Amino acid sequence: MTSDSGCANLTLSCGLVDELASRGLRHAIICPGSRSTPLAVAFANHDLIRTWILIDERSASFFALGMARQLHAPVAILCTSGTAAANFLPAVVEARLSRIPLIILTADRPPELRDWGAAQTIDQVNLYGSHAKWFVDMPVPVDEPSPRRHARATAARAMLTVSAPPAGPVHLNVPFREPLLPITMNATTRLDDLYADGRHPGPPLGDVHVACHLPDQAIEAIAQGVSGAPRGIVVCGPGEAVGLAQAAISFGRAAGFPMLADPLSGLRFGPHDRSGLITAYDTFLRDRPVMDHLHPDLVIRVGAQPTSKPLQQFLASHPASRHLVIDAGSPRDPSHLATDYLLAEPVDALNRLQSAISCRQTSGDALWVNDWLEVEATATRALVASLGSIEEFFEGRIASTLVDSLPDGATVVVGNSMPVRDVDTFVRGDQRDIRLLGARGASGIDGVVSGALGAAAVATGPVALLIGDLSFYHDMNGLLAARRFSLSLTVVVINNDGGGIFSFLPQAEQLDTGTFEALLGTPIGIDIAAVAKLYGATYARPSSWSAFERELSHGTAREGLTIIEVATNRDRNVTLHRTVTADVVTALHDLAAVDV
Repeated sequence: MTSDSGCANLTLSCGLVDELASRGLRHAIICPGSRSTPLAVAFANHDLIRTWILIDERSASFFALGMARQLHAPVAILCTSGTAAANFLPAVVEARLSRIPLIILTADRPPELRDWGAAQTIDQVNLYGSHAKWFVDMPVPVDEPSPRRHARATAARAMLTVSAPPAGPVHLNVPFREPLLPITMNATTRLDDLYADGRHPGPPLGDVHVACHLPDQAIEAIAQGVSGAPRGIVVCGPGEAVGLAQAAISFGRAAGFPMLADPLSGLRFGPHDRSGLITAYDTFLRDRPVMDHLHPDLVIRVGAQPTSKPLQQFLASHPASRHLVIDAGSPRDPSHLATDYLLAEPVDALNRLQSAISCRQTSGDALWVNDWLEVEATATRALVASLGSIEEFFEGRIASTLVDSLPDGATVVVGNSMPVRDVDTFVRGDQRDIRLLGARGASGIDGVVSGALGAAAVATGPVALLIGDLSFYHDMNGLLAARRFSLSLTVVVINNDGGGIFSFLPQAEQLDTGTFEALLGTPIGIDIAAVAKLYGATYARPSSWSAFERELSHGTAREGLTIIEVATNRDRNVTLHRTVTADVVTALHDLAAVDV
């Protein structure tokens, strides 16, 4: 090959991609475009990396995010220059807030074309601002060893940074001059030598492991405080992590504290000990006497802000309690309740705290956990009975029926707004190996379909998506990935013709019907059967609970895309939610442990 710019472009791209692969990258999503050709070719020809080609950049970026969340590992996404890169922004925001490792690669024009009116050229320097964990504007490739070493060093540092707690997106902006590929290149050209250029001798380095130093003094100080608190609780919010369930359960058992588990914490399902697990809090913490009876003197919180508003209000109602937030990065404490922060990776911190507490004599209240468990059992029985008595389609029962139908090894991706809240309220959990995933970083409704398909692309068991009609409509483009890659996904669309969550807000009573529907209800009248036909999906609209259960069974067993539409009424849904809550509160008032 000659020393034209195309040769320099491809050589640098191959070195960068090879270093990413050596550090553990195994998946790259490519959005086709001209300026990104050198990197696209390098990804497509690397033996260790599987490439996924998607056209819509916004959809593709959420596909990558869903894949990275499912794998607990970095995924790369590549696009050409211009507004293509801007379409990555919502997914980059979600990745930063949800702490998902994404390697964002954007091709760019060289400096001499920037800010001079060149086509498909925008300002891509720090395009994602503070939402990127790290940004590098790479130099234009030249045929010299130094830039190639820089490319490999940048790739290695990107893989280190993207996974270091807290994980998050890294943005590499890579400008290329034309010609983009070597002028001597043809269809038979092999890239083996280019991948090997600059490679360190020896086997690939594999996954990056980051060790965080946590001082013994900090652990001892917290362990002393825990040992002296007889009425403590542990709140595990969204943000599952490998080993978190066992670490949290072991710590809770050692401390004598109940564990309040958000559905997206990874604690509700699995073979771990469930004896101190609390999951029905969203209903029983709506009752003031119960809230007062279960007043804690210590709250230990890991993960993001809990999904449940009653739980948030319960924590805020006791500001005098000691609140410890354990977090690997900037502490997520929007209510500003924390009296103490432990800035550390939660799994390591909880394991070390458990060891320290086990060596101490705790002063726990023997009746404390029993009170929580008794309230939990009473609320759960009332919930199950109330749900079973509802014959019409109710969104809370749809959520519980979906999760109940799934086998070991399944994944449920939960949409925002009402679906995740219904899962929080009505799905209790059990010993099955079920993963519940959701995008609670920015809590948006965008990209949910694409994220579910990204998860399905690398899942080892069946994957189901629970989503509302507005969110489904917002990301219909994402359905193309199912057909393009022959992916299997069961999509349950709760169609209440609009934004059902807004019917629970004060605006529903403050505004006249016409204004409310136009501004918040937003009915769209989408024909979901037609959407299913457009994307080649199997479609069903069951009319009874038995038919719904049958369609779920068929959908999760068959290959390909299945869309199950369940029609509900927004106003009726509010009434049924309140009925179930009232049934739980009635049962709680009969509980002797609560003084009412």
